[in-house]
Amino acid sequence: MMKRKQLTMAILIPVLVGSMGLFHFMSQPQFESIRTVDVVRLIGSGMCFGVALTALFAFLRSKSEG
Repeated sequence: MMKRKQLTMAILIPVLVGSMGLFHFMSQPQFESIRTVDVVRLIGSGMCFGVALTALFAFLRSKSEG
């Protein structure tokens, strides 16, 4: 039960923070003039940061368990 709660929080907090940043960005007037290339770069960067952060958490969790 405890692991499920931790997993839920590990998913919910980044989604909440990311959503707040996205909504803030979408409210700016420059959002309408953004190019497709910029969107693809932002998505790629976000995915890379997400993978790196997940790997860091897995590394830190394995050190504390073993």
